[in-house]
Amino acid sequence: MKLSGKTALVTGAGSGMGRAIAKLFAEEGARVVAVDMNGDSVEAVASEIKASGGEAVGVAGNVTKQEDIDTMVETATSTFGSLDVLVNNAGIMDNFLTVGEVTDEVWDRVIAVNLTGPMKLARAAINVMDKQDSGGVIINNASVGGLFGTRGGASYVASKHALIGLTKNIAATYGTFNKIRANAIAPGGVNTNIGATITAPSELGMRAIQGAGEAPIGEPEQIAKVALFLASDDSSFVNGDVLKADGGWTAR
Repeated sequence: MKLSGKTALVTGAGSGMGRAIAKLFAEEGARVVAVDMNGDSVEAVASEIKASGGEAVGVAGNVTKQEDIDTMVETATSTFGSLDVLVNNAGIMDNFLTVGEVTDEVWDRVIAVNLTGPMKLARAAINVMDKQDSGGVIINNASVGGLFGTRGGASYVASKHALIGLTKNIAATYGTFNKIRANAIAPGGVNTNIGATITAPSELGMRAIQGAGEAPIGEPEQIAKVALFLASDDSSFVNGDVLKADGGWTAR
């Protein structure tokens, strides 16, 4: 029970990697605040956790809305008495649109969900964790797109690069001089429903990502195990790192 007594808030928990993370954390003893825009999905996840003997509450919320962020954090502290782990997992893609193609609407939406939302949630979480003797852990689910020029369109790649920079800044301040560690995961291809959102991919953007070679496809549960390592005391000396989980895609 690597997370016994810990409260974990996981965004994008209604499906895919977020769902797998929420369920694994609960299996390891965490009290889980599962957050997703899809209220039915997140309630189903919370019900599954409780049916298996775990503790969880579902919250329907949008990471781009400050009032929803406040509700997420307040739910953790009022229901379970603490906030020990934040997993910023919610994210969206951008149809691989290049700089010449991306609209202001797409850019603003992707940056809001993939970067500004995680920053605001981290800010709210830090203001709780900083008062706790045990501190806390922040895990940002980035992407190999945050390490390379392709693996996504312009807005997606920019947002994930920036999310990694945000992670390192939190680690270099609150982790180095205080007690709040921050690390990022950089998944490669993972078997989730996010691919269904790629409805009209850019021809040039697709050509660029295809040039990187075919990606091995992992399962959400494999990413969840990486998140568990970073959330637990097993990684107590890991701070400011970006842990790639891509099946060797970027090693070639």
